[in-house]
Amino acid sequence: MTFAQTPGASDDYADRVARHVPGLRDLHRMIGVLMAEQTPADGHLLVLGAGGGLELKALAESGPHWRLDGVDPSADMLRQARATLGELAPRATLRQGYIDDAPEGPYDGATCLLTLHFLAPQERLRTVREVSRRLRPGAPFIVAHHSFPLQRRDAWLARNAAFITAAGLPATQARDGMQAMRDKLPVLDPQADEAILRDAGFTDIELFYAALTFKGWVCRKA
Repeated sequence: MTFAQTPGASDDYADRVARHVPGLRDLHRMIGVLMAEQTPADGHLLVLGAGGGLELKALAESGPHWRLDGVDPSADMLRQARATLGELAPRATLRQGYIDDAPEGPYDGATCLLTLHFLAPQERLRTVREVSRRLRPGAPFIVAHHSFPLQRRDAWLARNAAFITAAGLPATQARDGMQAMRDKLPVLDPQADEAILRDAGFTDIELFYAALTFKGWVCRKA
């Protein structure tokens, strides 16, 4: 996930993202459990939007023999990912770029956390299709990002702002952040997000995480 891509922006990444995303550490444990259901013990995984390294570390700890490829557009966030991984860093190969810069695979599973909400619908669909193309048949794909009923956008954003304020962010800063999200982030409703997964060739789509404005799904390549 990348909230910002300016130099030094990732130095407090772990604390900052934990204030914004309800149950973040539990989310990371969940992806390890879900991935282990369908991934071989020596599986090769793709982590798209790997900056910061939090999900890389969670996956490396969940599957001690999994090999990880992490891709993110921000060099600064990849620097932080290496620091977050620490002694686990040799288990992960990190690449700067987007999905087109990812290796061809085939992979035994993939994740994309807190990233797809930055992409407009057509680019989101193209990205998810490119993930699918790199997966083995039956491989799991786990996503989580902002997704909520757009007809109730203001109510959900207000709830999100209240959550962030309760976590210690000044109320004015939280409200400004929600306004920027309303104006600039191409959020889709959950039905549209699930449709993109289906159109990209995924099946058995199941909601496993719902926390205010965030939703998460697990599915597998048909």
